[in-house]
Amino acid sequence: MRISCIDHIAEAPHIREIIPEQQWHTRIKEHERCIAVLIDDYLERRQQHEKDPVMDFLFEYYAFRPSHLKRWSPGFGRLLEGSDFDALEISELAITGSGAFLDPELFPENRKSAVRWILTVLRNSAGKKPSFGCFGMHEWAMVYKADQVRHEQIPLRMSGDELAEFVESRPLACTHFDAFRFFTDEARPLNKHELNRDNFQEMEQPGCIHSNMDLYKWAFKMYPWIGSDLVREAFELAVEARFVDMKASPYDLRKRGLQPIKIETSEGRAKYVEKQQEIFEKGRPVRDKLIREYRQLADYFDC
Repeated sequence: MRISCIDHIAEAPHIREIIPEQQWHTRIKEHERCIAVLIDDYLERRQQHEKDPVMDFLFEYYAFRPSHLKRWSPGFGRLLEGSDFDALEISELAITGSGAFLDPELFPENRKSAVRWILTVLRNSAGKKPSFGCFGMHEWAMVYKADQVRHEQIPLRMSGDELAEFVESRPLACTHFDAFRFFTDEARPLNKHELNRDNFQEMEQPGCIHSNMDLYKWAFKMYPWIGSDLVREAFELAVEARFVDMKASPYDLRKRGLQPIKIETSEGRAKYVEKQQEIFEKGRPVRDKLIREYRQLADYFDC
């Protein structure tokens, strides 16, 4: 933290919300409680070197440490009233005569281009009609004719030949490059769409399970400038989406308490679409909030 030369709120035009001291202290406690419910049991198992294909993904693929997830930030443009800010572990915080806020002078210059790029991704996907026709087959394409599977400690629900026959019986319609890039070499040519890093922005669509999981990535990418309440909301959505993702996968997770969504059956595909639509509906307000937060950053820093 640093002491700012700003003495009055009128001298900080980026401030759009003032949070009373008791309120933000309460929000910190609620944030810590909610995150503890979501991850403390998992972290205890991880200390015992237990693998968890659902939660491991959220802390290995998404490189945001649990300790950072537990911290609370008000986000950009919010003034915290009061004088005791010891509970906040935020180096970008400036203390003034009116309270404390994230100091825009400390926003990293090299992150400004990322603000505009991510805002474009979010806007493009929000403006598209959601597609629900992939049936979660990306996880199947990742093990199609593979010599070694990603989660080798977990059995598959069918033999390699049966799995290959099913993949070949249906079109692959993945629209998310960061899932597609893990397809096996044999599976990539089977995909309906040609995906690459260059067309990432154009191909993202809001019905995609992974696109909704990635809302968590877009939230924590700009921490602490994106507030922790929104980061947590995106993380909660990512957890739910990841459970759907793995239930619909070819892995047999019943010993871990996860009943499969058998997309190899018509009933299972209908169930997957139902769950996918639920994730989409829950993701809409999260995406909209992220767009507003990124737009505030982009407008202020003219990036």
